[in-house]
Amino acid sequence: MIGILDYGIGNLGSIKNMLRKIGSQSVITSDPSEIKSVDKLILPGVGAFDTGMEQLQKSGLVDLLHERALDDKIPILGICLGAQLMTKGSEEGNLPGLGWFDAETVRFQLDNIEGKWHLPNIGWRDVTDEDEGPLLAGFDRPPRFYFVHSYYMRAADLSIVSMTTQYGLPYHCGLRSNNLHCVQFHPEKSHRYGMQLLQNFAKLA
Repeated sequence: MIGILDYGIGNLGSIKNMLRKIGSQSVITSDPSEIKSVDKLILPGVGAFDTGMEQLQKSGLVDLLHERALDDKIPILGICLGAQLMTKGSEEGNLPGLGWFDAETVRFQLDNIEGKWHLPNIGWRDVTDEDEGPLLAGFDRPPRFYFVHSYYMRAADLSIVSMTTQYGLPYHCGLRSNNLHCVQFHPEKSHRYGMQLLQNFAKLA
């Protein structure tokens, strides 16, 4: 069973519908007993960093999330804002993040780059597999995913960078460390590419 964390922010229904299409059971939940029992967890999110952390803190689930991520070591996937919350913090706000990745969330600096680059970065981008990790296994061509964001994750430890892409400049769009995974794009909006990525996540032990 895959838990989709409900902390008041995110495309919960879209994620559940995509998981249903690939035949994976899931539950949208903020119930601690359910979160303790799921095999995997998805941390979604849309919006501002501090708002996301405030909502997580209000939910009372932060300690349980640390337990599931760091002690139980179940597979966890962060999506968009959910991915950013897994870093140490963001230039967008003042609150510390969950700190599961040695990375910071930073704003695109595109003023001095040739061409017209608008924020937020909206659209389909090719994604490069940097570590032959499990989430991008089995693609018959370079995958394309749908992005909507003005901030991105910048890893201090390059060994955790699992995916990169480019928008004006090359940047990190996926991180991986043991059981923890996060992606800046929206697999639930990325059609067959997102479907295969979620299938790969569902297969993780």
